[in-house]
Amino acid sequence: MPFARPRKTDSEDELYEYAVGALGRRMRSVAELKRLLRPRVEADTEYGKTLVELVIRRLKDRGYLNDARYAAAYSSFRRDNERFGRRRVVTDLKVKGVHAEVIEQAVASAYDEVSDEKQAREYMRRKRLVKPKDRKQAARIFRQLMRAGFSSKSIFKILRNWDVDDETLSALETESEA
Repeated sequence: MPFARPRKTDSEDELYEYAVGALGRRMRSVAELKRLLRPRVEADTEYGKTLVELVIRRLKDRGYLNDARYAAAYSSFRRDNERFGRRRVVTDLKVKGVHAEVIEQAVASAYDEVSDEKQAREYMRRKRLVKPKDRKQAARIFRQLMRAGFSSKSIFKILRNWDVDDETLSALETESEA
């Protein structure tokens, strides 16, 4: 059974109510909300584009929509609960359509007191990663930590503390540079 198509509207109030409901379910960036609203109007017409912009402006004026607050809350949530590294948070916020300056400021304030190595160790504890027994496991842990947004410098420091052999570390180093 296919999904029902969103009901089109040409009323600003209906679109506004839908947007408030969407923001009530979870925080969103301006770009995410625009992507959500476009299927509800005739997005290829000038009227539809104007309608979306009016609703976005109204939400911003009332304080319901603010990319800076969204980026700050998202960064601190990902740091504290998910234990992700700085790079992963930056990448995720870019995907969500937040501007680079806002991302830089929010991530810098969220991660200014955080040690990358300590955060990586907390991430590994959360994911229950243990000392690797062979090269394959070391490579798997290395890639998982890279995807989680940690710097290769911190990852290599952790692997060296685990006595991973130099040959494996040099192979992983060439992989990370490629």
